[in-house]
Amino acid sequence: MAAPRFQAPTNDFFSELKNRINDHFEQKGITPSGNSKLFTKAIILIVSLIGLYVHLVFFTPPAWLAVLECVLLGGVGASIGFNIMHDGAHGSFSDRKWLNNLAGLSLNLLGGNVFMWNTKHNVIHHTYTNVDGVDDDLDARPFLRLCESQKKYKLHRFQHFYFWAIYAFLYIYWIGFSDFQKYFTGKIGDFKIAKIKRSEHISFWAFKLAFVVIFALVPIYMVGFVSWLVGFLVFTMSTGLIMSVVFQLAHTVSETHFPLPEPKTNKIEEAWAIHQLQTTANFATNNKIVSWFSGGLNFQIEHHLFPKISHVHYPEISKIIKKACQDYGVEYIEFPKLRTAIYSHIMHLRSLALAN
Repeated sequence: MAAPRFQAPTNDFFSELKNRINDHFEQKGITPSGNSKLFTKAIILIVSLIGLYVHLVFFTPPAWLAVLECVLLGGVGASIGFNIMHDGAHGSFSDRKWLNNLAGLSLNLLGGNVFMWNTKHNVIHHTYTNVDGVDDDLDARPFLRLCESQKKYKLHRFQHFYFWAIYAFLYIYWIGFSDFQKYFTGKIGDFKIAKIKRSEHISFWAFKLAFVVIFALVPIYMVGFVSWLVGFLVFTMSTGLIMSVVFQLAHTVSETHFPLPEPKTNKIEEAWAIHQLQTTANFATNNKIVSWFSGGLNFQIEHHLFPKISHVHYPEISKIIKKACQDYGVEYIEFPKLRTAIYSHIMHLRSLALAN
């Protein structure tokens, strides 16, 4: 599928919005990148990850505590991805490029690959959000049907019950299969990946090997194969479930759109900024715990419109964006509570399970 194009803006909504956002930072005398709050959070998360890992591997806690710590390890790993890697990969963690690159590499240490992520997420997903056949985040075939344009299989009749299990295996599928598929095919869906430099080849294999050593070989040597396998599954399934839920609540809910390009022109009906607002939703933005843990990804509208701005600024700029949407009559999709967003996601899956 050729990359679709967007319509030209019919008004000055996004230009005006960008001006208002720029004025906000100028008036406050601050930069759009991360600040001391983000750096402190990063240190807390990294120290927590190391502490949990060391205690699990080298101090052999009782089984009940080990399982709990593996769940926490999965949660901390997901939060490092949300807060450190995500901002770093978007260039918003810091105003220093080397620090953004370092933050992005945290994904590699956790078994992923930031080079593949940048193409899949920053380029494809952020441009063609919720466009079936282009946005790779919508492709959960054959296990899940995430929009009406996707083919329905018999097992989808029950997807609103079993989707939790699919989400739990996302992380291990990603680092153990999906990255390698992209690496060897040179494609993400129908999109060709940019030519991989020698340094990226070395980085890919070196970090994959490092992950195996740190999260498999060393623990197996210290605690034995069975104990490691149980702990590893608890860790990776916790990470996968948390990551999946956070990202799915932002896009695959009943209220968001799943537009397809017009067949003859290959154009999306709306301009890019309006498209982002129609395909993206916020949730639980007044919940400080959710905001802290998820790296502001509950402010997904702000992130999709301004991915170069660090998530620590989202609560403030969300007020500006809401006001601009009101002024221009643009819908701003938001769920006040986490549970209402989860309910909408389940209802979305259920409607697709029942529809033809």
